[in-house]
Amino acid sequence: MLLALDTSTRWAGVALYDGERGLLAEYNWHSANRHTVELMPQVARVMELAGAGPQDLRAVGVALGPGSFTGLRVALAAAKGIALANGVPLLGVPTLDAVAYGHQDAPAPVIAVIQAGRGRVCWALYAHGPAGWAAQTPYRLSTIEALADTIGRPMVVVGELLPADRATLAARSGRARVQFRPPALSVRRAGYLAELAWQRYAAGQADDPTTLSPIYLHEPPPARTD
Repeated sequence: MLLALDTSTRWAGVALYDGERGLLAEYNWHSANRHTVELMPQVARVMELAGAGPQDLRAVGVALGPGSFTGLRVALAAAKGIALANGVPLLGVPTLDAVAYGHQDAPAPVIAVIQAGRGRVCWALYAHGPAGWAAQTPYRLSTIEALADTIGRPMVVVGELLPADRATLAARSGRARVQFRPPALSVRRAGYLAELAWQRYAAGQADDPTTLSPIYLHEPPPARTD
């Protein structure tokens, strides 16, 4: 089975996935930026729910971002440690891919959004193309107002959206018809991350734990020296 870890933002998640049985256990929660102390107890929780131990792991998946600088490091460090300790492949998945994954049946292209703090969001446009369901734009960092101003045709917007974000997008998108999924259907799930990582694993792919890095859309703050 595959263990998936996501601490990209305050919305975090852990899941266990098996290629034959599908999703075995999943836990998603809103963290008060306490990922460091919360993550491993939740890993133990889903492992216990699935009746699994470290010996049952065949791979580890991790959300790579974009997202919080500190949050991304927590899951990536844990995923690398678990993968190396158990001698199993490590598979990174962009966080926005997991946001968009459950909306492939949307009636219009999908804009996947996560909160970036300071009134900003990370986002990308997803649609069906020659390579299948995939991001059609680079990952971007902007205000919600700037995102709204880019929408010139019907879109479905999903992900971490505050009520004020929805109101701004609806008001500023002009003639374009912006659609929203209900919040409970729109949220990012660790189960989606796990399934995407399993697809990479089943295709024989893997990442190098020594070089795999988070996806940042701007430079992290300098390290403190005091």
